[in-house]
Amino acid sequence: MFRELEAACSSEKSAAPEAPAGTALPWVQTRPGHPYFFTEDGRPWTPIGQNDAISWVEFESLFRRRDLVAVERHLRWLKAHGVNCLRLMLEYAQVRHRYIEKPTGRFVPAMVQLWDDLFALCERVGMRILLTPVDTFWTWIHWRWHPWNKANGGPLAHPSDTLLCAETRDVIKGRLDFAVRRWGGSGALFAWDLWNEIHPAQARDTADCFGEFIRDLSSHVRKLEMQLYGRAHPQTVSLFGPELWLKPHLELREPIYRHPDLDFASIHIYQQGAIDKPRNTVDAARAMADIVAMSLGEIRDQRPFLDTEHGPIHSFKDKHKTLPAPFDDEYFRHMQWAHLASGGAGGGMRWPNRKPHTLTPGMREAQRGLSEFLPLIDWNRFDRRCWNDRISVSAAKVDAFGCGDDRQALLWAMRKDVRKDGTLDPEATPRQVELRCPARSGEHQVTLFDTRRGRVVGQRRLTSNGDDLHIDVELRTDLAVAVRRI
Repeated sequence: MFRELEAACSSEKSAAPEAPAGTALPWVQTRPGHPYFFTEDGRPWTPIGQNDAISWVEFESLFRRRDLVAVERHLRWLKAHGVNCLRLMLEYAQVRHRYIEKPTGRFVPAMVQLWDDLFALCERVGMRILLTPVDTFWTWIHWRWHPWNKANGGPLAHPSDTLLCAETRDVIKGRLDFAVRRWGGSGALFAWDLWNEIHPAQARDTADCFGEFIRDLSSHVRKLEMQLYGRAHPQTVSLFGPELWLKPHLELREPIYRHPDLDFASIHIYQQGAIDKPRNTVDAARAMADIVAMSLGEIRDQRPFLDTEHGPIHSFKDKHKTLPAPFDDEYFRHMQWAHLASGGAGGGMRWPNRKPHTLTPGMREAQRGLSEFLPLIDWNRFDRRCWNDRISVSAAKVDAFGCGDDRQALLWAMRKDVRKDGTLDPEATPRQVELRCPARSGEHQVTLFDTRRGRVVGQRRLTSNGDDLHIDVELRTDLAVAVRRI
């Protein structure tokens, strides 16, 4: 099989790097009881990125190697803006000419070449991929044409039996097996999202099989990686977050937040109203902060939590509206900082929900700004707890979020007096605000960070009496604060 694929791939138009050798980038890992990621050489690693797709405009020229130079140029531009991670689906089924298997069990040479090239480019640039094997949304919507459909020679009569059908389970594991053998040795692989948006509808409206399904895929991938490489990439399984509230009678939290075989927890944060159809940039941030806090409360072992999809999905998909860029830029930035400050790993991963599906230049600047802030925290030693309910502010119409331990804290304050267009006024008269957060007695280094401009705007030493640390700031729109005990 592999020789046939290599022969077929080598006949494609060449001008690309070699297939990834898996030695250039250190692997990303997790530690038991630690809420952030690090690389195997001990350096902290915080995911900054978004969802992308192999058929969208910035990566479409990968197919049949139409313009690999352009793709590498784009990856380097992302890297220069602080992006270090992309969430991608091995098969994006929105279009019918990107199936990775056709028929079931036969891996399409052009698609294998595409992924060979992408992993090689990511190795060279220093970009990582959060990889999920199946695009469950478009597979369901376009089931009529999918190779797994029994009508097309596949194993499955209808996707409502996906998680229950033994033959389909073998096909899923076969796809993962192929991916592990082909690309699993690469440090460009950040982690496996073993199943995108696991859903009761994929199991006849029950969640009873979720734990067993996750255990089966997890053990299969981990065992194979250990055999081949002597180590394994982190694993998660994602959930469409609103299902936690829409289906409270189903046991969804245990397998998502606490499954013993998964290394980090992930949901897709599409809160109805404030996030999926935002009217202002402030309510969206509060909703993100509340959901991250709730999620951390569900986790018992301090594993990392990472939102792997969010954005204005209802506005875009159902209302056919692309948000104005100035509004969307601030909405994106606020969501990113609410996620990080509340204790999430990184800023979350936006699903673009724009036409075309790309992030704006303003969003890229927000990602760059986040990357500039990261060195202010010692992430390898940050045993944070969510402090959203322990931070107080002295002024009305100001919200604050944060997380911390007895040595460090990360705070983010945001004004709430939005304009008619739903955004904050960057030319508003600054307000004097006092933030208070828990702190051990002694001196603390406090660094103020302007998230709009992506730079440090002040440093000072403050002393705590062992109760709270009082931090006076000048707040025009929003401000991040890093606190480290001296």
